[in-house]
Amino acid sequence: MNTEVIVTCAVTGAGDTVGKHPAIPVTPEQIANAVIEAANAGAAVTHIHVRDPKTGQGGRHPDWYREVVERVRGSGVDVIINLSAGMGGDYVVGDPDPLKPGPGTDLVGPMERLRHVEELLPEICTLDCGTLNYGDGNLTYISTPAMLRTAARRVQELGVKPELECFDMGHVWLAQQMHSEGLLDDPPMFQLCLGIPYGAPADTNAMKAMRDELPEGAVWAAFGISRHQMPMVAQSVLLGGHVRVGLEDNLYLKKGVFASNGQLVEKAIQIIELLGARTLTPAEARVKLRLKTARTAAVS
Repeated sequence: MNTEVIVTCAVTGAGDTVGKHPAIPVTPEQIANAVIEAANAGAAVTHIHVRDPKTGQGGRHPDWYREVVERVRGSGVDVIINLSAGMGGDYVVGDPDPLKPGPGTDLVGPMERLRHVEELLPEICTLDCGTLNYGDGNLTYISTPAMLRTAARRVQELGVKPELECFDMGHVWLAQQMHSEGLLDDPPMFQLCLGIPYGAPADTNAMKAMRDELPEGAVWAAFGISRHQMPMVAQSVLLGGHVRVGLEDNLYLKKGVFASNGQLVEKAIQIIELLGARTLTPAEARVKLRLKTARTAAVS
């Protein structure tokens, strides 16, 4: 069991949740306010996607990221910023011609996916550690070993800690290989992403199997989506990990009751404390993860 837990809040995501919840953060101002809310509720880390302010669809424009980060940094609230670098990997297989991208395709190379990370130098950014059939349609998320090595090398040069998002067992294997090649500084930081069709399911067996394959000394967290979010909070703590909650992964506080990011953080902390553990502050989390601050990264 882990008795000192880092809580991450993923405040908006890029999924089709606008219209399914009355208050999904969309504009940079709304997303920044959601980050501040989560931090005030006790989250040490906030995981940030951005959305097109006009359509609400997931996006990756550096200007949107810049506004969010500047608002959070200017607020005076202490929180670790974790920017998504996963956008730009979507390939919708064309039907009937699979060589012609279908509507919704947004596929760019690894350096383009890191433009905002290079500019803003967050303490953490995500690397999605493999390709995945995403859902029941023709959407495939593409992140090849060559792409990941290029991204990992650049993130390492910048002094930004990569959070290695693993959606299936093979993703853990690939991240472990990159660690053995020296592309990931110690301690490597893993996020086990459970319940996304069709990756690893949100259950104890999958979480434990993935955990058991992590390199020695790794720091890891896990989350489950939708109704599995809070059960996976408890399971992760019991298996020695950290936790993630937030509106990216789950819209409800309980059946039929919409949640806010702050409420989800508070509920996770309640579970953690009932298990006999405590949550870490941002300062304590920085020590555990051996993070470089944005200022340090900028001059390193």
